[in-house]
Amino acid sequence: MGWTLHDYDDIPGTYVFDGQHAHGAYELNKLLYSFCEQENRDAFDRDPGAYCDRFGLDAGAKRLVLGKEFLGMLRAGANIYYMAKMAIPRGTSVQDAGAAFQGITTQQFQAKLLAKGAGLVDKLKARGGYWVG
Repeated sequence: MGWTLHDYDDIPGTYVFDGQHAHGAYELNKLLYSFCEQENRDAFDRDPGAYCDRFGLDAGAKRLVLGKEFLGMLRAGANIYYMAKMAIPRGTSVQDAGAAFQGITTQQFQAKLLAKGAGLVDKLKARGGYWVG
């Protein structure tokens, strides 16, 4: 299959969830999406390895899921919203995952968020009441 190059393809540390990136992660995303249902989360908790096998994960994807390697799953083509369905019910917050993505502690990540928020009210006022990053 041929894929079109995009401007975002060469941005370091950026994993855009598009057709090309997700193409090889169908089984992984199907497993992660299955966590919408409590019975599936329970089945995973009873036997995580067997649950991965049920969805046909290859050895690499299975290792990422069992190791809760969220950055690895993202790099492999996982949809971040589907990953949240795995993480949050098991006590991993979005901030925990964000910290793992950057290779820092959750406390360091939270400090970075707070630092970025410093003066936000004034920044919003200067931009007419909205923020564009």
